[in-house]
Amino acid sequence: MAEVESFTLDHTKVHAPYVRLITQETGPQGDVISNFDLRLVQPNANAIPTAGLHTIEHLLAGLLRDRIPGVIDCSPFGCRTGFHLIVWGTPTTTTVAEALQGSLEAIRDQVEWSDVQGVDQFSCGNYRDHSLFSAKEWARTILAQGISTDPYVRKLI
Repeated sequence: MAEVESFTLDHTKVHAPYVRLITQETGPQGDVISNFDLRLVQPNANAIPTAGLHTIEHLLAGLLRDRIPGVIDCSPFGCRTGFHLIVWGTPTTTTVAEALQGSLEAIRDQVEWSDVQGVDQFSCGNYRDHSLFSAKEWARTILAQGISTDPYVRKLI
């Protein structure tokens, strides 16, 4: 079985919240795709409840696309500590961290339920499992800690 980089990361040594470049891969046509670890909470110390994480996922899908060109996907980790962000090109971790911070600030301060996309049975596979209240509380908690551009040493943006 192929080795997955994320499973080789020593989760006991990182200090969340942070943005980490996992890999950049070049396709056969020369296009580059970057994969980032957007770690919102400390691994094995906490996890975002599914309803809040689900709502953050739906919000980041639009908010990050507003802030970073070429977003392909933003998907939650099964451990509920953060997200994979996959984008075309080679944005820096600082660029991604600033976009994440701006997105979380919008969730905390501006977003209302009517802004959350995909919350009905036609556009979501588990539309009953959402919580904007939880999403806002987690955004507040994460922002209070600051977002680092380094997983091991706190380098806040």
